Amino acid sequence: MVSDVHKKIKAAFEAFDYEANNTVDVREIGTIICSLGCFPSQADLHAFIAQVEDQTGCIHLEKFLPVMTKVLLEKKFPPIPEDKLLQAFETLDKEKKGYLEPAELTKYMMQEGEVFTQEEMDEMLTAHTDQKDNVIYYKDIIDQLTLDSDL
Repeated sequence: MVSDVHKKIKAAFEAFDYEANNTVDVREIGTIICSLGCFPSQADLHAFIAQVEDQTGCIHLEKFLPVMTKVLLEKKFPPIPEDKLLQAFETLDKEKKGYLEPAELTKYMMQEGEVFTQEEMDEMLTAHTDQKDNVIYYKDIIDQLTLDSDL
């Protein structure tokens, strides 16, 4: 089981290791952790980064791997239940269309709760906006967020 967890972590890490030198920019850690099916609060994310950052803004795989392995095995940052995610999106979708406009989602995500940065929003919109219709079908996002969240 641990070797499977290590493979999954390495694959997620390597997707952001643009120089192929076993390091990633600290700003990518939240995205990497979320891609592994974990959803820490901002406080938890900052505490996690404090454990693995090398003070230069880089995270090295050899420091990240054991800490992230422990997080996954202990289920420290559990996924948000699918029904709660759906309820949250449906609350935002006042007209019950089944989707949100990119500008609408950006407004909510950058002004409410744990605020996203513009860079984070750009990444999210690029990944989740339907190219044909230029909308975000939130059930697709929920499927992606809840897919493979169990190890």
